Amino acid sequence: MTCDPKDWIAISQLPGIGPATLGKLFHGKWTPEKLIASHNSHSAASNTPKLNNLQKTQLCNYVMRRGSLWDSTQQITEQLERLNIQCLLADDAAFPSLLRDAPDHPVMLFLQGNIDALHLPMISVVGSRKASAAGLRHAYQFSKALSMGGFVVTSGLALGIDGAAHQASVDLCLPTVAVMGTGSDRIYPHRHKKLAEKILDTGGALVTELLPGSGPLAAHFPRRNRIISGLSTGVLVVEAALKSGSLITARMALNQGREVFALPGSIDHPGSRGCHALIREGAVLVESVDHMLDELSAMLGLLRRVSEQYDENELINEDNSNLSDTHSRTLNAVDFSQTLLEDIVIRIGGDSSQLQANLVELELLGWIEALGGGYQRIR
Repeated sequence: MTCDPKDWIAISQLPGIGPATLGKLFHGKWTPEKLIASHNSHSAASNTPKLNNLQKTQLCNYVMRRGSLWDSTQQITEQLERLNIQCLLADDAAFPSLLRDAPDHPVMLFLQGNIDALHLPMISVVGSRKASAAGLRHAYQFSKALSMGGFVVTSGLALGIDGAAHQASVDLCLPTVAVMGTGSDRIYPHRHKKLAEKILDTGGALVTELLPGSGPLAAHFPRRNRIISGLSTGVLVVEAALKSGSLITARMALNQGREVFALPGSIDHPGSRGCHALIREGAVLVESVDHMLDELSAMLGLLRRVSEQYDENELINEDNSNLSDTHSRTLNAVDFSQTLLEDIVIRIGGDSSQLQANLVELELLGWIEALGGGYQRIR
């Protein structure tokens, strides 16, 4: 029998109750009434959770439907209803089964949007908030291909790679799931408010384990990351520094038995180092979405291929036949790693002023990006 979500919203607000303790109480079926009754008994069992005086007083008042804990819980449940947000408990049939199988799953999941999106095969796409132009492009195109291949792309609604991943699904009018490090009533970062609205409009969902009113505290994001990986069959890391939340997500995924994929990059780019570290640790190196689909198809017992309308070669190296001969020659002189301007001049020869104009035009067209005294090709 499913527990009452209101009781667990109340228990989660008790001082000193963190996610781990909440999980132990939930799996032990320690409802407020059972906790109070056990503490009032003269023969309390040895495994009865210990409550301090403040916790016990607040719970007693809650059971009597009075006091600050009862009032705040009422306010929260009314707010959830007003915002059309569902509270899914871990023992609810609608709770995502893959996430429930993760050893550190949350007790509650607050969902706004399409609940069906949580029950389709998911792939999470994560990476740096300060991603390069190439990283953003790869995140967008891999996510686009995965969405077209029948997967729901999951990410954390952050700037950079996360935003590009969600945007790819939204542009296709296909569902994507954003796991937030804030309460359902607070979109963070604020500039992604419109993106969050589009996620809901295109059949996706916003989820969090945090109560309404919870802000973007540093401690919330590792909790968010374990949900991202827990929901997903696999995790794709596009760009990540050696010490980053994306690597935390990937390592959580490994602990949860998920497949981890990583895009290699230039050895000169700090954002490639995290991916290279994951590859050394056993992550699957991917250069095209088919590498991922081959692995995932075997794991899921499904055959999933990108739609014939989508050319996977577009992921790494788009056709440049529409460029002029001059622009093509200039583009071919720029490497996918940092290329110093003097090296480009030597390779091209000719008028350096015209070369500079060509480089600026290629940058405006999205083929290259300026990088510390030179340029780098990004597609």
